Parts: sequence; C-alpha cells; structure tokens
Amino acid sequence: MRLERTVAVDIPVRRAFQYLADFTTTTEWDPGTVSTVRCAGDGGVGTTYRNTSRFLGRETSLTYVVEDLVTDELVRLRGENKTVISVDTMTFRRRGSRTEVTYTAQFTFKGPGRLLAPLLKPAFMRLGNHAESGLREALTQLSPPRQK
Repeated sequence: MRLERTVAVDIPVRRAFQYLADFTTTTEWDPGTVSTVRCAGDGGVGTTYRNTSRFLGRETSLTYVVEDLVTDELVRLRGENKTVISVDTMTFRRRGSRTEVTYTAQFTFKGPGRLLAPLLKPAFMRLGNHAESGLREALTQLSPPRQK
C-alpha cells in the first residue's frame, strides 16, 4: 500500500528540510504519532528512531532507520516491526516562490496482515489526509511573519 501527499508552503527548502529531517518532529505534524524518540545517531544515515503511533485504536511501535539523506533534497527512512515494513520518503524542491514537500509512505505487510491490508486502505487514506493537513500546518508555522 502506498500513500503520497504533496504540500506547498512559503518557507525556504532548507528550513523545511531541517525541520522534517529530524524525525522526532512527527509528534508535531502527524496526528497518529504518539511519540518519536531518537535512539542513536546524529540525524544522518544510520540514525535510528523509535516511533509509536495510534492506528485504529491500537498503539504500535516501529524502529526507523535513516537509509538515505541528501541535504535539502531527500530523506528516506525504513521502519519495521513484526507486522509491517514502512518506507517513508520525503523529497524537497523549490517550485516558483514556494517549497514543495512530497511525503511518500510505502507499507508492506507481513504474515497474516498481508490478507487484511486491502481492508485497511480507507483507514490509511484517512491517516494520509490527516498527516497532509498536519504537515502543511506545521510547515506554515515555520514561515516568518509577513512584513507590513
């Protein structure tokens, strides 16, 4: 299952990248996230995070590892637990006077969960919509106040 959302905001690419490359900020913009803690690393490739989220009334934790990081362009993390693998990719680009951030989450279910995955699609779509709104709101709040 794949979710992809793009938001465009009036902040510099560097600011959006710095904010989102720190995966602990998920608690500020992803409404499903209960907590995200950096376990090891400095934020670069190999850094690990422990993310606990609430989905369909249940809490679940994934251990994420930063697999790829290109300053101001890309962050890719791979999260895993006993039932799912999630590859989360954020890309950043300047589009006119705005910054576009595209967030893609690719979920691969393991074991019996593979059979339930199609039934979960509507819930995942709602989650994606809520995360998109949260991401836009959080990034917009990073923008400097307009000069009068």
